[in-house]
Amino acid sequence: MTEFANVVIGKSSIPALCVTVVLLIAIPAVFCICWRVKHRARTNLPYLLAGAAGFILSARVLELGVHYVCILAENPVSRFINANTAVYVLYGTVTAGVFEECGRHIVLKRILKRNRTRENAVFYGIGHGGIEILTVLLPTMVTYLIAAILFSGGNAEEAMDALKITEDTAAAALPSVQAAAAFDWAAMAMNGTERLLAMLVHVGLTVIVFYGVHNAKKGCLPLAILLHMLVDTFPALYQRGVIRLWTVEIWVAVWTAVIACVASGLYKTLKEQTEPN
Repeated sequence: MTEFANVVIGKSSIPALCVTVVLLIAIPAVFCICWRVKHRARTNLPYLLAGAAGFILSARVLELGVHYVCILAENPVSRFINANTAVYVLYGTVTAGVFEECGRHIVLKRILKRNRTRENAVFYGIGHGGIEILTVLLPTMVTYLIAAILFSGGNAEEAMDALKITEDTAAAALPSVQAAAAFDWAAMAMNGTERLLAMLVHVGLTVIVFYGVHNAKKGCLPLAILLHMLVDTFPALYQRGVIRLWTVEIWVAVWTAVIACVASGLYKTLKEQTEPN
């Protein structure tokens, strides 16, 4: 437990975390409100809600279920994947691409059959990306903020008691406490930028999948899966400690621009094709 006693909360950690939490709430809210206000006549809330539900089901239920078997559980498959960086990266990118993009495709084709406007396609993407922020990254940042506030008091034992950290959970909790202590304005900027890029990626991929559904173009789904895999390749390599964080940001920014260009072109062609019912 001495590691926790040595934790020193940086001067900028708490304010930077506070701003980060506000940003993570504001990003999906601003995307949603601005798009809805601008395209009220051609957007429907079921598309926003379906995007959120589609992400939860495909990524947080089905995909995580597969990860539990193939990554977390102790078995020959998980040992093989975790022992080989190339296999780990390939597995991670394929599962993310297949589950999320096939999820989009199924919902947009089989469930959302009315009001298939291009504006609703974007609305779906906002719901998908927005709920990812609110259910995946926001809880982590809130936990960091709470840990930073508690440990800033100088009493590590009281902070650990408040966070329910025991001897059994100390090893797993220590990295999070250390991350909270080291969080600064650069980390805030990185997290905000990464989430903005992720929102654009989700919107762009949704437009690509939607175009394929609306025009019966079978190649759009494989394209979306491939692009999703490419975006996730460097983040997966970073998880394995192969590359530096700044290279991940550049890689993601480049592929976000590619996806945005492809989606923008398809979005324009949909202008005269989609009309609200």
